[in-house]
Amino acid sequence: MPSETKFRVLALEMEAAISPAEAELMAQAIAAAAEDDYDLLLVRLDTPGGTVEAMRGILKAILNSTVPVAVWVGPAGARAASAGVFIVAAGHIAAMAPQTTIGAATPVGMGGEDVPETMARKAINDIKSMVRGMAQAHGRNVDWYMRAVEESDSITAQEALQLKVVDILASTPEQLIEAIGSRQKTLPGWESGFSAEEYAIEEFAPGWRYRLLAWLLNPQVAYFLLLGGMAGLFFEFVSPGAFFPGVVGGICLLLALYALSILSTNVAGILLLLLGLVFFFLELAFISHGLLSVAGILALFIGSAILFPAGPGEPGLPFATIVVTVGGVATILGFGVYLAAKAQVAKPASGREGLEGSIATVRHWRGKRGQVFAHGELWSARTADGSALNVGDTVRIQRVDGLMLTVERVESSAGVDRLD
Repeated sequence: MPSETKFRVLALEMEAAISPAEAELMAQAIAAAAEDDYDLLLVRLDTPGGTVEAMRGILKAILNSTVPVAVWVGPAGARAASAGVFIVAAGHIAAMAPQTTIGAATPVGMGGEDVPETMARKAINDIKSMVRGMAQAHGRNVDWYMRAVEESDSITAQEALQLKVVDILASTPEQLIEAIGSRQKTLPGWESGFSAEEYAIEEFAPGWRYRLLAWLLNPQVAYFLLLGGMAGLFFEFVSPGAFFPGVVGGICLLLALYALSILSTNVAGILLLLLGLVFFFLELAFISHGLLSVAGILALFIGSAILFPAGPGEPGLPFATIVVTVGGVATILGFGVYLAAKAQVAKPASGREGLEGSIATVRHWRGKRGQVFAHGELWSARTADGSALNVGDTVRIQRVDGLMLTVERVESSAGVDRLD
């Protein structure tokens, strides 16, 4: 390749469900291409679809880009389903690799279920007008794009080229750029074309914002954050003042709720997870001999199983992940219940309740009453049988009546448990 490059291409890889993370990625890539004066942004697309709002963000970025955007569905085996159809339609150049597919753009619910008829009609009419305008602007087959929305029609790359759904069939990004250079598809400002030796493709490196969003919007990560946050807040409740579990748990829970508000989630699954936590709390208040804890584990397991409904491109949570995570969280919560229950039945070691049975020393005594020193304080005391005591005698506290202690003399040091 000569030292001077005539046609510069910035390549962006988009191989995930369409989410706010991908919308952020597209915006970053278009801004970088415009800032560095690239001649073309090449999007390598392989997606099962995604949310409508994120898709609209991507389309808005493409349609307002000052740098031409080429969308290539590839490599072989890739697909542009659902929201991917609209991204292909929006591209200034649309291309596919052999053995790829495009289609199935009918809107569905968050969990993959059918949308109620009235809402479906509104949603379909809305996105039909959107895709019709983009297809017309680039001279593509409007009728097929309408069928993709209305009938979930899907076709292969060869069929897409024949029906003029896409502009170019190219096995690799290099073949696509060479086809553009040979004027198979003309770009504004490049009517004269360019040779295979006069272009360069550079990879776009995503920024930290995309990496953070992509990590956070992973269903398994959101699930771990949700259960981890619940466990942290539970431990803070049973052990007030620890702070660390509560702080970490609160942060995890807020991050999880943000992710769940974007991901396809089942409300019943979230409610079952919260119910499981409630059962563990109830275990602290009532003696159920472990029945409430078992109910809590079952609620956590069922809630986890239905939390992320399986849909197009969304297989849900793996069974192994559910078993290991629920087992770990149940162990942590069970340990917290054990510690709390143990603290409740333990004999008080301080306060008035902790005085009974402890040892005290007589400081003052006159007749049947006097003062004894116990637990770092002076207490009024008397003997049960009215016997007199001497200053310095060691006594055992029998019972506490308000601020009056009833004591008995300890005859020898062998009966002394501790001195206060």
